[in-house]
Formats: sequence, C-alpha cells, structure tokens
Amino acid sequence: MTEQPKTNEVAEINSRLDALDEQLNKAKAESRKLAEKRDKLNEDFRKLRQEVQELKPERDSLNEKVQTLKLLRDEIRTKTKTIVEDIKPRQEKISELRQKTPRESYQQLQKEQEDIEWRIQTTSLDLQEEKRLIENVKQLETHMEAYRKIEKQSQKIADMRKELKILDEKADGFHQELSAIAQKSQEIHQKMMTKIEESKKIKGEADGLHQAYLKSRQEAEILNAELIGLLVQRKKLQQSRREEDTKIRETAEQALKEEQQALKEKQQALKEKLEAQAREKLQRGEKLSWEEFQLLAEDESQTQN
Repeated sequence: MTEQPKTNEVAEINSRLDALDEQLNKAKAESRKLAEKRDKLNEDFRKLRQEVQELKPERDSLNEKVQTLKLLRDEIRTKTKTIVEDIKPRQEKISELRQKTPRESYQQLQKEQEDIEWRIQTTSLDLQEEKRLIENVKQLETHMEAYRKIEKQSQKIADMRKELKILDEKADGFHQELSAIAQKSQEIHQKMMTKIEESKKIKGEADGLHQAYLKSRQEAEILNAELIGLLVQRKKLQQSRREEDTKIRETAEQALKEEQQALKEKQQALKEKLEAQAREKLQRGEKLSWEEFQLLAEDESQTQN
C-alpha cells in the first residue's frame, strides 16, 4: 500500500474515531443519567419501605386494641343475652301470678285483711263465723302473697333492666371506641397500602431503568471495543507508514550516495583524461592552457604528498 492510500485510510479511521468518540460520550452520559435516576428511585423506594415499617407497629397496636375492645364488647353482649333470657321467665311468672290475683289491689286486700283481723279481735263471734273469717284472712293472704311475688319479680326485672342499660351503655362505649380505633387503623393500613403500591411502582421503574442502564453500558462497551480496535488499526497503519517513510528515505539516501559516487567517478575519469591529454601536449612541446597547467600542478602536488 502506497503512502497516499494509507494516509486516506488513517483519515477515514480518524473520522470514524471522532464519530465513535461522540457516540461513546453520549452513551456514557446516558448511562450516568439512567444511573442517577435509578439511584434516586431506589432511594425513594427505601424511604417508602421505611415509612411502611414505621407505620406497621402503630397499625398492629391499634388492631390489638380493636381485638381487646371486641372481646369486652362481646363479653357484655353475652352477659346481656343471659340477663334478657333471665327476664323472660320472670315476666312469664308475673303473668301467671296475675291470673291468680283478684281485681282488688294489694292495698284493698290489705285493708280488708286488717278489717277482718280487727273484727276477730274486737268482736265476740261464734266458732263457725270465726273460722269463716280466718279462712277469708288466709285467702286474702294468698292473694297478697301473689302480689308480693309479682312485686319481687318486677323489682328484680327492673334491677336487671337497669343493669342492661348500664351494660348497653358500656357496650356502646366500647363499640364507639372500637369503631374509632378501627377507622384509624384502617386509615393507617390504607396509607401503608398506598405507600406499598407506590413503592412497587417505583421499584418497577427503577428496575426498568437499571435494565436500560445495563443496555446502555453494553452499548458503550461495544463502542469502546470498536474504538480500541480502530485505534489499534490506526496505530498499525501509522507504524507501517513510518516504516515505509523510513525505507523510502533510506532508499533515497542510498540512491543519492550512489549517484554522488558515480558522479565522483565520472569527474575522476574526466580529470585523468584531461591530465593525460595535458601531459601529451607537454611532451610534444605544445603550449598548455592555464587550466591544464593547474591540473598538472595539482596532480604533481598530490603525487608528492
């Protein structure tokens, strides 16, 4: 390959190197940009996961409170159910007792009993009449006892209903507190889920950017390998050109030396010819020119030396 084609090839390689260098710089810049975005997203992902981890104990604590309140509420409801079930037979007992009571009130029965007892104590009665009045007192007592049993059951039911009211109020309080805590827990849970979903999305984007980063790095490596190959090729061409230049220079120098030597030999031959001609003229007694004289004098001087 001659010098000019090699020069053209080196110039072409240099042009390709410039283009590759520009592409490589762009690829590296893109890789850095992708890496920065990826690292930023990964940092955001870590922050979100940390926030989720910080919210989790609070949510779990609230859930434990919810479970405790549910147990308390359910205990009250169980107790309430037991009381309600206990009231029903008592009400049935009252209904049964009312069927055994006369139309008179307890106070009327009591007054009637007191009047009979007073009559028995203050009036002289025959035995038959006294037995009849005593029997009336017993009947009145039976009726009054039914009223007393009704009163007792009614009072018990009233007490139980008071207890029910207290228990219902407690249950409502537990339920309201439970609902409020459950709502707060749900809000925290929803917040956690939102952050988890956001973190998943960010993680997906970060992974996508990482893949793009790896692809960009791979492209940069390919470009870099091509760049190195071209640099090696250029270096070989430059080295070859230097070697050819050296060879051409050495050949030119050798040719010049040979040309100079040939010229020197021609000059020497011509000098010797002229000297011979001058000596022949001198032997013939002919007149010498100044140049011929100088030539012979120079030769004589060299001979003496």
